[in-house]
Amino acid sequence: MTKNKNWIIATLVFMGFTMFTGSFLISTNVSADDVVDNVNINVPVSCSLEGTGMTSHNANIVNGTYQADIGSTTLKAFCNDNNGFAIYAIGFTDDEYGKTVLTNNTLGTSADIATGTATSGSTSNWAMKLATNTSATYALTLDNGFGSYSSVPATYTKVAHRDSGTDTGTSATGSELTSTYAAYMNQTQPAGTYTGQVKYTLVHPASEEPLQPQLATAGCINYFANASTAVGEMGCQSATNNASVDLWASNFKREGYGFAGWNDKYDYSGNFYGPNQTITAPADVQTKGLSLYAVWIKSAGSLQNWDGCSSLAQGATTALTDERDGNTYAIAKLADNKCWMIENLRLADKDSSNNYIDLDSTNTHNPSTPLNNSWYYKNQQGTLTTSNHLSATSDPTSTSPDTAWCAYNYSTCDNQSMLATNNTTLFTNNTASSYSASSNVYSYGNYYNWYSATGGHGKYGGSYDSSYTASGDICPAGWHLPTGKDATGDFGVLDIALGGTGAYSDSSTTPTGATMSLAYRSYPNNFVYSGFVHGALVGDRASLGGYWSASGGSSNNAYSIGFSSTFVYPGTSNGVKHSGWVVRCVAGV
Repeated sequence: MTKNKNWIIATLVFMGFTMFTGSFLISTNVSADDVVDNVNINVPVSCSLEGTGMTSHNANIVNGTYQADIGSTTLKAFCNDNNGFAIYAIGFTDDEYGKTVLTNNTLGTSADIATGTATSGSTSNWAMKLATNTSATYALTLDNGFGSYSSVPATYTKVAHRDSGTDTGTSATGSELTSTYAAYMNQTQPAGTYTGQVKYTLVHPASEEPLQPQLATAGCINYFANASTAVGEMGCQSATNNASVDLWASNFKREGYGFAGWNDKYDYSGNFYGPNQTITAPADVQTKGLSLYAVWIKSAGSLQNWDGCSSLAQGATTALTDERDGNTYAIAKLADNKCWMIENLRLADKDSSNNYIDLDSTNTHNPSTPLNNSWYYKNQQGTLTTSNHLSATSDPTSTSPDTAWCAYNYSTCDNQSMLATNNTTLFTNNTASSYSASSNVYSYGNYYNWYSATGGHGKYGGSYDSSYTASGDICPAGWHLPTGKDATGDFGVLDIALGGTGAYSDSSTTPTGATMSLAYRSYPNNFVYSGFVHGALVGDRASLGGYWSASGGSSNNAYSIGFSSTFVYPGTSNGVKHSGWVVRCVAGV
C-alpha cells in the first residue's frame, strides 16, 4: 500500500498545561488545516505540536486480510523551556471517546474494533506503530511498546516523551514522531472503505497528565474531577431528554487551582456552565448521558493586594491564592467591570496544620480585634479572648463550649463566629453514592454570621442599622465584602450590569426573577444555592442563595443578596445577623 491511501485522520491539540497569568487559557486546536485560535492570554512558556498528513484519509480494507503501513502521520514537537513534554494519543470517530471505532464510509456503518495487535487472526482490530527521528537535536523516547504495531488506545495513552532539552526558534529541528497504521478485518466485518482517527495531545511539563474524556451513564449527568490530583466525589444526577435541570455545585477540590465551573468537553473546548446553572438536558441524555468536566485554573499568584484587575478583559478569568490558608479561588471580571471571586470563601479558623490563622491588616481587609469572642465563652464562662482569629464550630448541634451555633439570643449571639464546613458533609459521608446537592458540596464554602463576615465590625444594635457600612471584613487585603441595600451598592450595580434594575425581581417584574436568577448562576458569575445555617438547622441548600453584604439593615438584620429560581434580592434582603450565610469578595476598585 502506498502512503496516499492513508486511512487515519489525525487531529493535533495543543493543551494548555503551561504556567500562565491573565485570562483563562482555552485549549487551542492546531493542525495543518487550521488557523490557531486567537486566545487572550500571556503564555511565558510556549510549546507546540505540528504535523503533516492532516487531511481526511481512508483505505479499502478487505475482510480476512491484514494490511500494514496503510497510513502515516508525522509530528514535530517544540518547547522553549527545559522542562520537557509528553505526547499522548487516543483513537476515536465522530468525537466518540472511550472505545475504538472505525467507520465504514461505503456502507455508512461503524464497527467496534477489538484491542490487540493487528495481525492475521480471528479478531478485527487496528494498530499503530511509532518511530522517532534519531537525528533530531532532542530525540523523543517511545513509551508503552509502540515501537512495534500496538493497539490504537481508547483513552489518552502516553506514546512518547522528552524529559528536557529546549528546541524552538528558526533553527529548531523539532522532536519528530512518525505514526504508521495497520488493520485486520475478520469475516464478520464487511469489506469496504474504512475511516479512523487518532488524536494527539502534547502536555507540558513532561510530568503532567492529559485531560481524559469520560463516558457518562445513560440517563445521568455525570460530573468528573478532570484531574488526577483533584479530590472529592459526585454521583449521578438523573435527567430526561430536553428537560430543564439545575446543575449540581462542585464537590471537587484541587490544591493550587481555582474551580471555574463545568464544561461539556474534557479539554474545555465546549460550553462553559456555572456550577448551579440551569440548562436544557440533551435530547439523547437518556441513552447517552451527559459528561461534565470540572474547569480548573492554576493559581497565578496571591490574592492579597492583587492589582491585576485592570489587565483582565471582561469575562476573563484567572485564579489567585489566599496567603492566610492556601486556598485558591477562581477570579473573573464580571459585567460590572469589577473582579469578583467566583467561588465562596472557605477561610476557617485554623490552617491545614491545625494552627490558628491570625487576621491582621496585612492579610485581611481591616479586621477588628478581638474577633473571636464566642457567645459561649462570653456569656457562660465570662471570659473574653483577645486573639484576632475566627472562632469556629464544626457542628451546630453541639452544646460543648465554643462549638455550638447560636440560634436565638441576638445580643449574646452577636459575636458567634462561623461554621467551618470546609468540605465536611454536614453529617453525611463524602462519597459518590451519598452525594446530595443539599448536603455535601465543597464549593458551598464556609458559613459566617455577620459579625465574622465583617471582620468583627458589624454587630447587633441600632448603631449598625441601615446607615452603617462595615469598614472591614474577612476578605483578603485589597478586597472587600460587597456593599448592598440599594442599586448603588456592589450587588445592585452587578444586578444592573447583568440586565436587572438593581431592585427586587420576581414573576411580575421585567426582567423576571427567573431570568435574573439564571444570570447570577450562569458562567462566569457562578453564584450557587448554598443555603444558610440557623442554630442546628442547615436549610435550603440547592434551592436558595444567600450572600452577606457589608451594609447594616436594622438592629437584628443586615443586607444580603438572596435568590431562588423565581426571585432575586440584589443585596436588598435582610438576613438575621447571627445566622450563617456565605461570602464572596470583590476587588478593591
